[in-house]
Amino acid sequence: MPTPHAPSAGVRRALCKLGADIHDARRRRRLTMTVIAERAFTSRATLQRVEAGDPGVSIGIYAAVLQALGLLDRLLQVADAAQDTVGQSLATAALPLRVRLPRAGGKGNHD
Repeated sequence: MPTPHAPSAGVRRALCKLGADIHDARRRRRLTMTVIAERAFTSRATLQRVEAGDPGVSIGIYAAVLQALGLLDRLLQVADAAQDTVGQSLATAALPLRVRLPRAGGKGNHD
């Protein structure tokens, strides 16, 4: 049995905002909860939990709802390396200062 997880305040805020944004996107499209739930292959009750930002709902369901709203492409950018400035800075800092070519006639070159 998995250990219960209590998400941090930051995680809860992010999920609440995501849920509210999903709710607003659905309403802007003038789509009912039933329609989006059917398109996302989930129940209306689960969609209500998504729109409330429930951390217990799987990321797969969130993704399915985003797809039903035509917003899945934006999820692809969340951890994209091109958007990861911290990761890029760390990778750049780890680059060697000098690059040396192997010596001619070194080990393994007996031609």
